[in-house]
Amino acid sequence: MTDAFQATDEFAAQFDSLLAWRRDVRRFKTEPLAPGLLEELIDRACLAPSVGNAQPWRFVSVENPDLRHVVAESFEIENAAAAKLYKDEQARLYSELKLAGLKEAPVHLAVFSDTDTLLGRGLGRQTMPETLVYSTVCAIHTLWLAARTRGVGVGWVSILDPKVITRTLNVPANWQFVGYLCLGYPIENHDDPELVRPGWQERIDRSKVLLRR
Repeated sequence: MTDAFQATDEFAAQFDSLLAWRRDVRRFKTEPLAPGLLEELIDRACLAPSVGNAQPWRFVSVENPDLRHVVAESFEIENAAAAKLYKDEQARLYSELKLAGLKEAPVHLAVFSDTDTLLGRGLGRQTMPETLVYSTVCAIHTLWLAARTRGVGVGWVSILDPKVITRTLNVPANWQFVGYLCLGYPIENHDDPELVRPGWQERIDRSKVLLRR
């Protein structure tokens, strides 16, 4: 039995700081993570909330160089297609963005959601089955925060073909691809978002996201 958690102003300030410099990391050192650290982070991710306690998250550590090559190739294909959507100044900015750390990151982690899990016995997801995926996203965010407290950076690569990833990693048919993460020690730490720095997109303020009825 652990001691009951006691919130303090100091803890709140440290947590606020963590949220600010959590940031999507795309520039990694190539050195491997400390032994056992990946497993430790997975344990922390599994503390995330889930609908009906279904715990649908499934993690695949992609270690085979050939499989990583297929993933990187998918990124190049999809990134080239995405680049064609932009014109003029936006096209120039897009071409200069670093959108993945696939070549440098020592750890590649593909995250799936088990859509047929019997855990939870269907509780809470009869009207909104998508909450299984939401639960998996919560696990990703939990892992992300835990990683940053240990000096590890995380980058979420979304410019990929889900069908290619699912087929390449040969996972069960009922596993839905949710995200592909790069993990490693960052070259630098900064609290401004990666896409703010080059002028792609500023953060919006609370007035744009909070409505009252």
